[in-house]
Amino acid sequence: MKPNFTQKVTNWGNFPVVEKEMRSEDSFKKIKEFVLNHNEVIARGNGRCYGDASLGESIFSTKKLNKFISFDRLNGVIECESGVLLSDVLEVVVPQGYFLYVTPGTKFISVGGAIASDVHGKNHHAEGCFSEYVIEFKLMTENGEIITCSREEHSEKFWATIGGMGLTGIILTAKFKLKNIESAYIRQESIKADNLDEIFRLFDESENWTYTVAWIDCLQKGKNIGRSILMRGEHAFQHELPQNLGRTPLRLKKKLEPTVPFYFPGFVLNSLTVKIFNWLYYKKQSKKEVKNFIDYETFFYPLDAINDWNKIYGKSGFIQYQMVIPKESGKEGMKKILETIAASGNGSFLAVLKLFGKNNHQAYNSFPIEGYTLALDFKVNSKLKKLVDQLDSIVQEFGGRIYLTKDSMSRSSLTNYLKNIQSPKFVSLQHKRIINNNS
Repeated sequence: MKPNFTQKVTNWGNFPVVEKEMRSEDSFKKIKEFVLNHNEVIARGNGRCYGDASLGESIFSTKKLNKFISFDRLNGVIECESGVLLSDVLEVVVPQGYFLYVTPGTKFISVGGAIASDVHGKNHHAEGCFSEYVIEFKLMTENGEIITCSREEHSEKFWATIGGMGLTGIILTAKFKLKNIESAYIRQESIKADNLDEIFRLFDESENWTYTVAWIDCLQKGKNIGRSILMRGEHAFQHELPQNLGRTPLRLKKKLEPTVPFYFPGFVLNSLTVKIFNWLYYKKQSKKEVKNFIDYETFFYPLDAINDWNKIYGKSGFIQYQMVIPKESGKEGMKKILETIAASGNGSFLAVLKLFGKNNHQAYNSFPIEGYTLALDFKVNSKLKKLVDQLDSIVQEFGGRIYLTKDSMSRSSLTNYLKNIQSPKFVSLQHKRIINNNS
């Protein structure tokens, strides 16, 4: 009798929740058998994305593909299996004086997921996406064949897989470049901005900084719309650090990691508590400008410090809505988006604005275009779909797009930029949703 591997599966936003078959294997032979014995397959990493792109009829979890293959310390090149997490990579490479060239806002994603989503970070305007530093990866195709993909070998599959959301096959291993660092600390400047005009001016003035990001109070209106705090940073050199940090510049002290023990009741998050949180966040920095040194975990991964923080949004879950608006109309588009959110009352605890530079045009499925991107967390409720539809219309009006890694609710007109990867084998719920909406 065939074993039943059906289980409830969801990603970090706890929305949507599906009951599907999910398997995990560490043998390439067994993975091939899984692929050949199923009509529809999609790969899933650590489940830390917000959307439904890693959910499908038959899910292959890469969690058991968690081994390192090699680490070239001289040239800063690492090779590992696709289920290895960025947190695992950092534990290995930071003490050796290396860091990830590009990292998103959580370190708990898999390397395979980083490629499939072509993740970006706070430095896209300066250093691009994760794919810029990928040398090669091994991909299992729909017939179970394993091919090595790089810029020179199987280049069509290489570029289609980057940002391809798992629709070309299962990434098995990857080799990528690392960045030299002298310390595990960031030299940071935090600057308060009174409104949208000021934060856009600060972004323009900060384009020479490697890392820039702004938190925005998305519930402000009128003259205060876009009230925010810009954080900009650089990897600190050892000689810059204060004496207490400079003694062991590449090693961080262990920190307490609190855990959210249960799902919060639905009434806890409402327009009032979101307003209070935003007010406190803005007021906690009393000065206009603050300069300091912080460790890389605090700078890049502030939310990772709290385990299971997604439970704060309750059992109904939440979505993260992320869009990009072209640079020439960025301020006008963002103003309209923020006005719409403020009017809806569906505030976001975390509204994060970043600047994108020019993208690598060969990575045609990659999300970023030159412009400004805003990411917002919204609790799932009965009014949310209406707000998402309104935001979709604004993004479309200004020639923008939404991020497939975060999407679980948007219209097909903004999510159909995946090209040339119509595989009959590798199919996700997101892919079906887009196809069905287009038909």
